[in-house]
Amino acid sequence: MSPIPGFHIHERPADAVSEALLQRFRGFPVANVSDSMSRTTGTSALRPYHQRGVRLVGRALTVRTRPGDNLMVHKAIDTCQPGDVIVVDAGGAGPNAIIGEIMLALATSRGAAGFVIDGAIRDSETIGQNSLPVYAAGVAHRGPYKDGPGELHVAVSIDGMVVFPGDLVIGDADGLLAVRPHEAEDIAARVEAVQRIEADALAAIAAGNYDRAWVDKTLRDKGVLP
Repeated sequence: MSPIPGFHIHERPADAVSEALLQRFRGFPVANVSDSMSRTTGTSALRPYHQRGVRLVGRALTVRTRPGDNLMVHKAIDTCQPGDVIVVDAGGAGPNAIIGEIMLALATSRGAAGFVIDGAIRDSETIGQNSLPVYAAGVAHRGPYKDGPGELHVAVSIDGMVVFPGDLVIGDADGLLAVRPHEAEDIAARVEAVQRIEADALAAIAAGNYDRAWVDKTLRDKGVLP
């Protein structure tokens, strides 16, 4: 018998990001990755609720569910592999939380790299003391429904950012980004070039010889300065 419409568990993608590439991205600030992606994607509406200073890096295990329902999130945890980031499109913040303390503990026991939830969480004080990264759109004390529908391993929208199954997902205090696996190597090289430029700029500032001529030149070109 065919699944009820709205319920589907797709195949996990085979083209996962390598562990070596994940390690390269662990040291990259999200802002520098954003600069290397022409500042055209990402999200800042979802905020980190976990322990300060802990960054998120992993592979996207995507979930689409109806607002306030976490049936397929439970299935995602049960099938989670080490390094997976459980990315949940729950339609944005609402009155019902998608995860709480128990699901956080389950995901940790499975080796999950974190949660990204376009929806609400609860037990936020406990999550705030925990090192497993959790990004969410808000907090709600009401618990979730567990009826579905929902899908696993499907493209989702997180605050307008499209995340595909297997994407590399990174997050820090500035927000979140998803990187396609086939673009990750090139973007990593671009980020490393950006970081070399930034290091040179900071060294020049410390030495007192940082060139600021571009500011007045831009204003002259716009007719603000003579």
